[in-house]
Amino acid sequence: MLPVSEIEENFERFVNGLGKRGIESGETILKEVLAKDKLRKKLQGKLDEVLHESNILSKEIGKLFQQGKKEEAEEAKNKTGRLKEESKELNSELSNVQNDLSGMLFNIPNIPHESVPKGSSEEANEIIKDFNKAIPELKGSKKPHWELIEEYDIIDFESGSKVAGAGFPFYKGKGARLVRGMINYFLDEAANAGYNEVHPPIMINEASGYGTGQLPDKEGQMYHIEADGFYMIPTAEVPITNMYRDEIIPVDKLPLKNTGHTPCFRREAGSWGTHVRGLNRLHQFDKVEIVQVVDPGKSYQALDEMVSHVETLIKSLELPYRILRLCAGDLGFASALTYDFEVYAAAQERWLEVSSVSNFETYQSNRLKLRIKNKEGKKALAHTLNGSALALPRIMAALLENNQAEGSIKMPKVLHSYLGFSEITK
Repeated sequence: MLPVSEIEENFERFVNGLGKRGIESGETILKEVLAKDKLRKKLQGKLDEVLHESNILSKEIGKLFQQGKKEEAEEAKNKTGRLKEESKELNSELSNVQNDLSGMLFNIPNIPHESVPKGSSEEANEIIKDFNKAIPELKGSKKPHWELIEEYDIIDFESGSKVAGAGFPFYKGKGARLVRGMINYFLDEAANAGYNEVHPPIMINEASGYGTGQLPDKEGQMYHIEADGFYMIPTAEVPITNMYRDEIIPVDKLPLKNTGHTPCFRREAGSWGTHVRGLNRLHQFDKVEIVQVVDPGKSYQALDEMVSHVETLIKSLELPYRILRLCAGDLGFASALTYDFEVYAAAQERWLEVSSVSNFETYQSNRLKLRIKNKEGKKALAHTLNGSALALPRIMAALLENNQAEGSIKMPKVLHSYLGFSEITK
């Protein structure tokens, strides 16, 4: 959520930032925000005055009675009653204005970092690194992963559809071992990089969804359990970051670095075609997430470290990859800067996104009321970051396609000890 004080102080920067995202009405929207905030301040000031006067009169009433000034005491008592009614009305009006202001702010995206390229779609994303030398030349008939999983009997989409629905596969045999092995490997590597492992809830309440920016923006993509008010998590970022909601963190405790594995749930409504076939897009999938809470002055250094961590993981899996800096039009709602990682799936002959690493600056922490306190006791909003390290399905798709051979699928060496096998055979 954008801080109103910063909008007021740097109005043109915020207008330009929204314009970079393609929001042409940004100036009008932000003027409405400032007008609403001005009304909020006016009502708050008036309410404070009424409450102050009421408190003074309440103290005077007892003294007047003691002094035998009954008539004056009764008059003060009546006035106190009127002030209480006025304060109730002001409180109600102020609450409505505050809710309106929050609603406006919750629907305004973050301002892109200055390095974010302009553009309205993924075509404008900037490729900053292209490690495609490892693209394999498959000999003979190259099979996409959805054919390979049937041939080697490692994933069962039909049973998943029967039990739950499309997009909820069963992994079995060496397919299940591959999922478990990758999860353990990714968690171990995160621990080696200084991240504390947590095992978070996979359901969140509404406040958590608003805290990290999934609500109201992504409400239609989240599974909602209306009877209990819970949402199934779209990523472990949400519960892990919300651990620090409404907290003040001493600066000497920073950075806070956490990692966690969870299943993730996304509706992905309206997705059809070959590009979403097989493991390319699922309603439930596993992912290891890395999350940091840092001092604002160190967040872009932390972002670089997280990008390096993800790159090292993908390199170790011997996959061709590239890193993209997302343009403003493709940027996530809450992000100030995002790097996407894509790996190449040789049979499909296309790039698959497997990770996003983002700096949200103060956008999430302002919603979360997550602050840091320096040694002098001064408080400021923290910066939050997160990254996929890694999402499993498309990594698995690329591993299967790129490493297929006659009668087997080879596994990268780094996974052998985690899997207990070096290849998948029939």
